[in-house]
Amino acid sequence: MALQPSLRSLVVAGTRHSPHTLDVFLDFVCPYSKKMAFAIETILDPLLGEGGRYNGKVHIIFRPQVQPWHASSTFTHEAALAVLRIAPDKFWAFALALFRKQEEFFDIPSSVLTPVQIRAKLAIIAGTVIGINKVPQFEALLTLISTPNGGVSVTDDLKYTVKFSRQNGIHVSPTVLWDGLVANEISSSWGEVEWIDFLEKNVVV
Repeated sequence: MALQPSLRSLVVAGTRHSPHTLDVFLDFVCPYSKKMAFAIETILDPLLGEGGRYNGKVHIIFRPQVQPWHASSTFTHEAALAVLRIAPDKFWAFALALFRKQEEFFDIPSSVLTPVQIRAKLAIIAGTVIGINKVPQFEALLTLISTPNGGVSVTDDLKYTVKFSRQNGIHVSPTVLWDGLVANEISSSWGEVEWIDFLEKNVVV
């Protein structure tokens, strides 16, 4: 499915122009999304990458899925989009680092923090991935701008991802589309056997 130019690096596994697409809608503060993310990293990436059985046949698009019932969800996705702007080749590494730290952004831990404090914690994680020297750029992208209600520099990218989810009827994470259609059978609990079985049945090129 389509990606606007600023979001092209959301292809996190496989070759961009592969004929089959897995759109994976994940929320950084969702435990099930975390399981799915690490399945992509440890199971799917080797299958879809260079030398893999499905190299050139399938690619995976990470779809940021803000779930507003998690108070810090918006902040974590803004942070990921900021990394995408500064160091697009580091987006997936940052996403995995953020998933590893997700409990720090759960509802109770984040309930006693201000938005500024939450963004400061996210900047620390970003620094471990993109380098300390790029943290000021990261912080600048997450600084409130323009009018008192004008958002931050990545707000338009965030709006795009939210609108994309809404127009496609995506409500929760993780949700996975196979070639544009919801694949309800896919589960975050799947291991290598289930994924290989799915790909064997559905890859037709």
